[in-house]
Amino acid sequence: MSSVISRAWSPVRSLLPVPADFEAMARNPRRDLLAGLTVAIVALPLALGFGVSSGLGAEAGLATAVVAGALAAVFGGSNLQVSGPTGAMTVVLVPIVAQYGPGGVLTVGLLAGVLLIVLALARAGKYMRYVPAPVVEGFTLGIACVIGLQQMPNALGVAKPEGDKVLVVTWRAVEEFVRHPNWTAVVLAAGVAAVMLLGARWRPAIPFSIVAVIAATVAAELFHLDAAAPIGDLPAGLPAPSLSFLDLSALSSLLAPAVAVAALAALESLLSATVADGMTVGQQHDPDRELFGQGIANLAAPLFGGVPATAAIARTAVNVRTGAGSRLAALSHAVVLAVIVFAAAPLVSRIPLAALAGVLLATAIRMVEVGSLRAMAKATRSDALILVLTAVATLALDLVYAVIIGLVVAGALALRAVAKQVRLDQVPLDRGDHSVEEHALLAEHIVAYRIDGPLFFAAAHRFLLELSEVADVRVVILRLSRVSTMDATGALVLKDAVQKLNRRGIVVMTSGIRAGQRQVLDSVGALDLLRREGREYATTPEAIQGARDHLEMAGLLPALPGQTTAPAREEPAR
Repeated sequence: MSSVISRAWSPVRSLLPVPADFEAMARNPRRDLLAGLTVAIVALPLALGFGVSSGLGAEAGLATAVVAGALAAVFGGSNLQVSGPTGAMTVVLVPIVAQYGPGGVLTVGLLAGVLLIVLALARAGKYMRYVPAPVVEGFTLGIACVIGLQQMPNALGVAKPEGDKVLVVTWRAVEEFVRHPNWTAVVLAAGVAAVMLLGARWRPAIPFSIVAVIAATVAAELFHLDAAAPIGDLPAGLPAPSLSFLDLSALSSLLAPAVAVAALAALESLLSATVADGMTVGQQHDPDRELFGQGIANLAAPLFGGVPATAAIARTAVNVRTGAGSRLAALSHAVVLAVIVFAAAPLVSRIPLAALAGVLLATAIRMVEVGSLRAMAKATRSDALILVLTAVATLALDLVYAVIIGLVVAGALALRAVAKQVRLDQVPLDRGDHSVEEHALLAEHIVAYRIDGPLFFAAAHRFLLELSEVADVRVVILRLSRVSTMDATGALVLKDAVQKLNRRGIVVMTSGIRAGQRQVLDSVGALDLLRREGREYATTPEAIQGARDHLEMAGLLPALPGQTTAPAREEPAR
């Protein structure tokens, strides 16, 4: 019994924190604490803004940043990752809020946490690295556009119109603004965004987001800008853990949104961890532990009223640039935010919504890496197409569908490119031991083809068309030693081609079939067809000699006087 428990516990134990994680925290705590404070200052307006954008309120964003940020820092697979509410997750949550309400979002977060833990136990982290770069760039561009459009109601100072499609909501918000302009909100939002963007160019190390938000809040209070609606009352502290939001009857209908949230959390977190590794020397994240940490974070955050969380690339980048070297930085960032929640809730509640909209507008603009987009667009037409399709799908549909579309199109284009590599080339016959006269006679009746590349479903039918158009000869020799891979479709097409040539009275012989290809050829009956009359040979010279013997028996190639059939030379198959 104990051995069974030990085996069951072993996969979980490998995902838990190790002593080295905590030892690293003691190496340079002052540097890590300073980095954590800086990240907290940057994260505060983002957490508030993403909470408001999600539809659950600023308090939900703060609860997520504190709870998920702390747990992901302890249990995650990266020493430098910072987690919390993100714009990408907000994009997915808005339609869920519209359809299922706040309780549905919290339930989805809980289910997503379970799914992430299952993915971690299944060791699925390594598969996320296969997402093509144009898909990543495309959905990042799409997310930036959606985040920017989501801020239009607050930036224009109008009530958020009904609807869950961001383009429709934005259009209605613009129409309402035209009828009842609110220039105070526009000025605050534009001013905060301008300060952040220009300040980042001037002094990148200074957190201009918090500077701009404080300035906007002070201006709203001093000048009694009634048109600048504040966030509203915030609770002084985190709510007690509760499962009161859980509706067991709705679990089945919430499973699909939970899968979408879990997929996004996994993808964005592992992408962020990869970015963090690339910004440092000697750091390497564990993808399965990262999934486990995000799962734990998403299990806990809903209990305190938080929204689903994921790692945040922007906050992680700030963490790395300010000198963080261990998990202590991300952990202290969560602690600082918790102190703000308990000690400064009344002050935070006075922040104008337009100011937070300005923060998120600037964040959306900074998400767009023009250099990367230009490089992808110039790389190949396929990369440019994948990027544009993914971005448009993100804007018009949702992020998960966009990633699926991007992956499907990228896969199809990759298969098309690989399929083009297969070639059917006619090659001259080897002279072997034959005289010039005999070689000329052989060339009249025998044609040899060498197949290069993969013979699989994407290329098989083109191969069949080319092979079926062989000129009127007596023997076709197929040299298969350079076939890199073959699937069942390729084997069936090869069998079909042999049968079509046989019906025309053309004998087909093969040489150089690899051991790995025999099983697939045998499974579809192609190998039996070739073996039936001894027409499968190990080397090309043996196949040529077999073709000569066949022509002699058919009376098409007379035996030369005094010549006996010479044994074929052992040569490598070509």
